[in-house]
Amino acid sequence: EVCNKSFSQKPNLITHLLVHSNEKHFKCSVCNKSFSQKSKLITHLLVHSNEKHFKCSVCNKSFSQKSNLNTHLLVHSNEKHFKCSVCNKSFSQKSNLITHLLVHSNEKHFKCSVFCNKSFSQKSNLITHLLVHSNEKHFKCSICNKLFSRKGNLNAHSLVHSNEKHFKCSVCNKSFSHKSYLNRHSLLHSNEKHFKCSVCNKLFSQKGNLNAHSLVH
Repeated sequence: EVCNKSFSQKPNLITHLLVHSNEKHFKCSVCNKSFSQKSKLITHLLVHSNEKHFKCSVCNKSFSQKSNLNTHLLVHSNEKHFKCSVCNKSFSQKSNLITHLLVHSNEKHFKCSVFCNKSFSQKSNLITHLLVHSNEKHFKCSICNKLFSRKGNLNAHSLVHSNEKHFKCSVCNKSFSHKSYLNRHSLLHSNEKHFKCSVCNKLFSQKGNLNAHSLVH
C-alpha cells in the first residue's frame, strides 16, 4: 500500500513493509542497538560473540566477521605457504599446489580422447600434443572422399557439392542433389500408390497429387 510492490506470500510482504518503517523491531540484547531487519541483527551479534566462525586457511587465525577475514587474507597475498613435498616449490594457493603435484605423479589424467587416447599428467602437455594431430585429416567428404583436419572445413567444402547432382534415377537417368529427392522421384516409376485419400480412398503416387485431389472434397 506504500509503493504498490506485490508479493506472492504474506510473510514476504510483512518483511518488505519494514523497509518503509522508521521503527526498528529487532533489538540487540547485548547493546540494545536496534535494526529494521532480523538478518542485520544476526550479522551484528557476531560483534559480541566470542565465537569466531571465519578461519584463515593459511594461518588458522579466526575472525568473527567475514569482512575482517577478507581484509586479513591480503597479508598472505604474496606469501607462499603451500610447499611441494617432492621438489620444495612453493605456492600461494593450495589449488595451485595440487595442480603442480600432477607433474610428479605417474597418473595421467589428461587424455587425448578425440584421436589417439594418449594420456598426459599435465593439461599443457595435452594441448601441445594435440598439435601433432593438426595436420591429420579425420573428416571425410561422403561425396568425393576428400579429407579435412577440421569438421568446419568439411562443412564449408560440402557447399561445393550443393549444385551437383550425384543421385541418379536408374529408370530415367534424371539426377538429384539429395537422396531424398531421388526417393520421392522414384515413386513416379512405381505402380505402387502410397498416398491414400482419407475421404474416398483414392490412391496417388505423389503426395502433391493427393493434396491437389483433397481440394475436391
